[in-house]
Amino acid sequence: MNFVKKFLIYFTLFSIFCVILGVTSIYAVYLHFKDELPPVNTLKQVEFQTPMKVYTADGKLISQFGEKRRIPLQFEQIPQPLIDTLLATEDVRFYSHKGVDFIGIFRAALAVITSGNKTQGASTLTMQVARGFFLTRDKTYIRKIKEIFIALHIEQELTKEEILTLYINKVELGYRAFGFGAAAQVYYGKDLSELNIAQFAMLTGLLKAPTAYNPLRNPKRAKFRRDTVLWRLKQTGHLTEPQYQAAIAQPLTAKYHGAQIELDAPYIAEMVRQQMVDQFGEEVAYTKGYQVYTTITEEAQNAAQLALRENLHNYDERHGYRGAFSQLWQDPETPWQEQQILEHLNRQSEFGLLKVAVVTAIDDEQKRFQYLDKSGEYAWVNWDGMSWARPFIDDDHQGEAPQLPSEIVKVGEQIYLRQQSATQWQLSQFPDASSALVALNPTNGAIIALSGGYDFYQSEFNRVTQAKRQVGSNIKPFIYSAALEHGFTLASIINDAPINQWDRQQGTVWRPRNSPPVYDGPTRMRTALAKSKNVISVRLLRSVGLDNLIDHLAQFGFSPHDLPRNESLALGSASFTPMELASAYTAFANGGFIVEPFLIDRVVTPEGEMIFAANPKIACDPCAQATSDELYPQEQQPQAKRAISAQNAFLIAEAMQSTIWGGGNWNKGTGWNGTGWRAQTLKRTDIGGKTGTTNEAKDTWFSGYGPNIVVTSWVGFDDHSRALGSTRPNPNLGKDQVFGKEFGAQTALPAWIEFLRVALADVPQQASAIPDNIVSVRIDNETGKLTTQADHTSLFEYFIKGTEPSSYVERDPLPDILNAEAAGEVTEKAVEGIF
Repeated sequence: MNFVKKFLIYFTLFSIFCVILGVTSIYAVYLHFKDELPPVNTLKQVEFQTPMKVYTADGKLISQFGEKRRIPLQFEQIPQPLIDTLLATEDVRFYSHKGVDFIGIFRAALAVITSGNKTQGASTLTMQVARGFFLTRDKTYIRKIKEIFIALHIEQELTKEEILTLYINKVELGYRAFGFGAAAQVYYGKDLSELNIAQFAMLTGLLKAPTAYNPLRNPKRAKFRRDTVLWRLKQTGHLTEPQYQAAIAQPLTAKYHGAQIELDAPYIAEMVRQQMVDQFGEEVAYTKGYQVYTTITEEAQNAAQLALRENLHNYDERHGYRGAFSQLWQDPETPWQEQQILEHLNRQSEFGLLKVAVVTAIDDEQKRFQYLDKSGEYAWVNWDGMSWARPFIDDDHQGEAPQLPSEIVKVGEQIYLRQQSATQWQLSQFPDASSALVALNPTNGAIIALSGGYDFYQSEFNRVTQAKRQVGSNIKPFIYSAALEHGFTLASIINDAPINQWDRQQGTVWRPRNSPPVYDGPTRMRTALAKSKNVISVRLLRSVGLDNLIDHLAQFGFSPHDLPRNESLALGSASFTPMELASAYTAFANGGFIVEPFLIDRVVTPEGEMIFAANPKIACDPCAQATSDELYPQEQQPQAKRAISAQNAFLIAEAMQSTIWGGGNWNKGTGWNGTGWRAQTLKRTDIGGKTGTTNEAKDTWFSGYGPNIVVTSWVGFDDHSRALGSTRPNPNLGKDQVFGKEFGAQTALPAWIEFLRVALADVPQQASAIPDNIVSVRIDNETGKLTTQADHTSLFEYFIKGTEPSSYVERDPLPDILNAEAAGEVTEKAVEGIF
């Protein structure tokens, strides 16, 4: 007994010594690593890396940027079934331990001793938080010791709810999804609160290995892991047997969901990305979860993209069919099976309005061909969806019109189609030409809509901001504006006659020509602008003086370095981007001010704090009269720079209305159209603009305005050596076809029209606001002088007060008397008085 008693005493003392030694050792280890342990209280203010999101002005998501997709959640937003699933699988004693589960550690150690393999984990959720925020994934004992100490600290600083929230928002779950909020969107396209228990189990199963158990890559292993998680829920009492059986019977419904883009506007998104990086830096822009609201609206942006794309297709189809994209098989080869075709199609990219398909049958008798598309659908293209397809020879020549479908397509060809109607598709092709369209608010410069090309994913080159192209006759309103500043009026008469100028240095004659080469002799200035008379533009430049004209153009924001110092400037030899041109045109729509285009309206943090708000310069004079002082104090309304007087701007805007509506008296046979007459289809008298075509039609333009909007449309080739070609008459294109060399009114104007058809659909017609010191007087149609006639020979014209004509036209009264006598309106006494 004494031996046993002594053994127990010594054993007890030894155990106490071991405990003291163990505690002391642990404390010594703690002291050793204490200075290396991070301050865990920083977790109270942790900021998760959250992508930047870009929205329209009306709140539609355009894009998001950042490596990590994350939707941070508050604890109150976390569904209880997810918490139950997580704890049952990862840390069943979470609410009972203090950061380290010693029972779990002992069990894991025992498993290693008995089996020699690590079959059970011992990390708590708190330890995983410690590792995720402060440590690497290196599997070393030192890292594990640090992990334990940090976990103990975390439990002292944070509540269990805060720890759970950090974990749920932090974990990586594959496909760049970080946190369960983002994972719910990536795998199910839903909010976390909308998932069922089987889906919670699938997401929780990813924690073990996001790649190995990923339902998109390894569906069988993912289902096995999901069912294991559901079994753990049943074991812990969170599921009954019937609930468990129902859950494991559910199929995997996961599939990849990208960001929930509501408006596809990648040119806009890329402009925002560049500006945000420039302003905040990449690390901040991509990780702080900033919400960027732009100035564009969904409806206007969709209208701009559709107008640009359809217009390019219309141009492209006028110039012929370049043939199929590729030939998959041809006679006498064995035709591909349906599955083989579908596998091929699913590897092909689709752009813009186009979809890919393969021709599977041709019916010449009924003039149609059959195709198979990516969806596995067979359908027919009828003759009216392919009859346009004359063979393309080159930019200026097309072959004869086809008579049968077999002359156009062959079985086995991969082709492009675009939608013709709600149920019909037509043969198409990727447009060879390029285009750009931009719309601005002339009051403050806000970008209303912008499309920099047919499809960003085919070409990221933004032609609105990056393509400097010759502007052609789009320069003329600025030249006429300079003429108004140097004594001319809209009624001034300029001789529309050919110019021949000998250049001694070159030994050549410069002969600027009208296009078309028609000369009308003495012509009023308003008419000359509406008809885009080239020689009159040159004569005005000479009258104003080249230096004076360059100074005047600089007032509109054009760089003098971009302006050629020769008379070709009058014909538009200068090169500008569509954005620069649209910005300059705003002066004619806002009373003479130059506004600066801007795209970002405001930037908001995830907490709702506004960290940036646009403060554009406003076209107002004085600005305090343009808005409410209570809403916008005067010091917050910077005034835009004035380029020209309100009177000058009004007169040029009036003259550009004649570009669309023309003038004269149609009933008397004296009516005439301006170059933009096609825009009459909008049935609005409050719009105006100017066409533009450069030499050989390498660039075509239309720039103009409507109520609170300025729009520039450009069409050309990215290859500067190519010109927009000629077309031949095609009976399938309808009565309104125009053939011969392309020009601005035919090529660029249609996109302008179709965009404004949508943008102004709900905008009532607005009468022009006439500035002070503008007068209207009746003038003679031919001479521009005052007249007392009230017939088709006269019209009312606007003048800046003091510049109106002072003399009356001297007319031979005999023709008028004879005309009146024929109408029975002249008395003998009146005739005697005249003679």
